[in-house]
Amino acid sequence: MKLNTTSFLLGAVVILILASMSVFIVDQRQTAIVFQLGEVMRVETTPGIKWKIPLVQNVRFFDSRILTLDSDDPERFITAEKKNVLVDSFIKWRIFDVKQYYISVGGDEVRAQTRLTQTVNAALREEFGKRTIHEVVSGQRDELMKVVQEKTDVDARKIGVEVLDVRLKRVDFPLEISDSVYRRMDAERKRVANELRATGNAESEKIRADADRQREVILAQAYRDAQKIKGEGDARATALYASAFGRNPEFYAFYRSLDVYKQSFKSKSDVMVLDAGSPFFKYLKGSGRDGK
Repeated sequence: MKLNTTSFLLGAVVILILASMSVFIVDQRQTAIVFQLGEVMRVETTPGIKWKIPLVQNVRFFDSRILTLDSDDPERFITAEKKNVLVDSFIKWRIFDVKQYYISVGGDEVRAQTRLTQTVNAALREEFGKRTIHEVVSGQRDELMKVVQEKTDVDARKIGVEVLDVRLKRVDFPLEISDSVYRRMDAERKRVANELRATGNAESEKIRADADRQREVILAQAYRDAQKIKGEGDARATALYASAFGRNPEFYAFYRSLDVYKQSFKSKSDVMVLDAGSPFFKYLKGSGRDGK
């Protein structure tokens, strides 16, 4: 009885072990290949619980998500101008035919990345050789990346991989070229700055000369107008004096004498030594009608 129970338990354990070995789960982010004695039997692409023959069949899983291949070091390429540039790029790729992927590279992601890197570098080298630095940096950058992606994808599909995108992160000159380019750019900027300064100084002198000329013209016109007004005033005053003198010469002479007296005796400290018979005292000695 004990022997039968033991045998039953052992049989149950063996069955459970075989059952567990017959089940595998495919994640939604994965694709699985079922092998039988090293030969590919089927490919599982849908997620869920799957079955296999224990001890005879084995399963290998592959990532079905979009992967990124980012180069560690920038690559050196030559443009149509025969100038070296350092290019830093990355690739977006994924496995679309897992069976072909396994047959081509043995399912080794490192081998697949090496193949993609070589293909992309070859395409970039070809396209950079057709374009100038300006075109690869800004003018035709989008077109260049599209062409490289299409060329790379054609070759990548041979190993069960599709290339979704190729992007240039940075395009720089090598250090030895960057220094000379910087010096040339610095010299060019200084030349432009000197030209602008010279132009500015010339314009400044022109404006200053024009301002001085206008100043002289304005001053001359003002002096002319002032002299004209002054002359007109003197003429009018002379006319008024002449008119007043013509109407009453005696009163005019008396008025002028009073003005002279006022100016002569303005200060108490003023001293004048004159002959008593001087005409200066004409209007002080008498009425002035008879000149006595």
